[in-house]
Amino acid sequence: MDAVIKACGGWPRAWTRLAFADLRDGGGARLCELLGFGRAAAFVWRTVTMKLRIVPLVTAAVGASAMLSAAAQCPDYTTFSQSPQGNPSAGPLALPFMRPDPACRTFSSTAVEKVIDDMKARLKDPDLARLFENAFPNTLDTTVKYFNASENLAFIITGDITAQWLRDTANQFAHYHTLLSIDKELSTLVKAVINNEARYVAQYPYCGAFQPPPESGLAPSHNDWADGVTVNPPVNNQTVFECKYELDSLCGFLKLSRSYFQATNDTSFLNDNWFSAIDQIFRVIWEQSQSTFDDDFNLVSFYNWTGGNGALSPAVPNAGNGEPRFYTGLVGTHHRPSDDLSTFAFLVPANAMLSVELSHLADVLDSANKAQNISQLARNYSSTIKDAIWKTSLVNNIFAYEINGFGGRYVMDDANVPSLLSLPYLGFLEKTHPAYVATRKLLLSRKNPYYSAGKNFSGVGGPHVDAWNPWPMSQISAIYGTDDDEDILNSLYLIANNTHGLGLIHESIDIYDGTYTRPWFAWANSYFAEMLLDLAQRKPGLIFKDNTPYSPGQ
Repeated sequence: MDAVIKACGGWPRAWTRLAFADLRDGGGARLCELLGFGRAAAFVWRTVTMKLRIVPLVTAAVGASAMLSAAAQCPDYTTFSQSPQGNPSAGPLALPFMRPDPACRTFSSTAVEKVIDDMKARLKDPDLARLFENAFPNTLDTTVKYFNASENLAFIITGDITAQWLRDTANQFAHYHTLLSIDKELSTLVKAVINNEARYVAQYPYCGAFQPPPESGLAPSHNDWADGVTVNPPVNNQTVFECKYELDSLCGFLKLSRSYFQATNDTSFLNDNWFSAIDQIFRVIWEQSQSTFDDDFNLVSFYNWTGGNGALSPAVPNAGNGEPRFYTGLVGTHHRPSDDLSTFAFLVPANAMLSVELSHLADVLDSANKAQNISQLARNYSSTIKDAIWKTSLVNNIFAYEINGFGGRYVMDDANVPSLLSLPYLGFLEKTHPAYVATRKLLLSRKNPYYSAGKNFSGVGGPHVDAWNPWPMSQISAIYGTDDDEDILNSLYLIANNTHGLGLIHESIDIYDGTYTRPWFAWANSYFAEMLLDLAQRKPGLIFKDNTPYSPGQ
């Protein structure tokens, strides 16, 4: 029975007593369609039965209405996540259990379940334990919309938006990194994500959010915010969900690739799709490093995005090319990790992440003994970008968020990672570096235009929502940026106390009335769980019943 459910796409197991007639010769595929899973699930059924040689035999039958009723027991998680579910935790916050029923989870991992059990047994605060229990598996529980191992393809949504963001996906899987070596199916899923993204990047390297792969049979989503937007080079909206150029999206693809290799030492992901994507990434790096004008004042434009005409972001100035920039060694971007329009093109934290990930890319290629020319190019760019950050963005020991190469600098921060606050998390510098310490102090104060504080919550937000809606994500980054116990606990409980009683990490919190945006935001849940696992290693006594460090998968 489990094979049938898994073959149909991992959905309801409520019919565990269901007995089928012999489902060979396409019967299983017909059942998948009958149950409302559609042709994509039928295709998966055929693939899995062929691969596993499943011959499901049964002795009884159940009416189609009963099967459809079972399928209906899986609610949409956007709705599910907006009201308390399950039994409350034993702590003062009484946080609900917010995982879907096992029959409704989109992917299962025994390794993930063990980490949850381990952490629950060790965490001294039952409310934090419940938050971890809800957050750690959220990506696997809710966002795996399609996975076919034989095709080496997987489609992962970001939560309440049915599209795959390169950036979000990398962050949604970051906290499973150490489990890939012990959970073969989980590592196979991640490799399939990488391969699907490689196809996206190879075709549309300037785009950051994508539609389901055609093999899935899933229908593309219509993005109202993309209506009326002109993108050059042009894109196909049956493949692309949104084509805002965000440098960190390419960094996310690199991060997911190297973290997979670091965990598994498997080089099979280094296929033609992947190398085609890498070639396109280096093309974008070169193109977006150039000045707006050449020496003869010819306009240098490789990509533009008009915005306006109903798009969420405003119209981009200068015919969609953004504010003018002058060569610095940094790589320009049109939009920030928040999907908001950049003020100045050279986004410092995105370049910091790029420098780090290019160095990792070179290490992967060297370890795999492949593409030494690409490895050397990656190291050269990594060094150039790193030097440019220190040379052009740091004034009086304070990093700018964005610069333009003409001397213009914007001192602020946005909650979305990569951010200045997250520089230690990114691996760009140590949290004790004087420039980071000084910058962090400024960012968590009124001197940052997007820092705000209310009676119950404070932090860094951004223009994506508004200036008085700081994001819990910023407090997670703040925890990564300090070893001070008091600061860590303050940030930790600002997050825990502001889930609106729902036990999930939301996008932003209104400092005036405590309302939140986005009930289902998988990236934020993953980042929170990743942070607790980091504390489990470097500050175990702060959150555990004893001072014994804990590392998943070891």
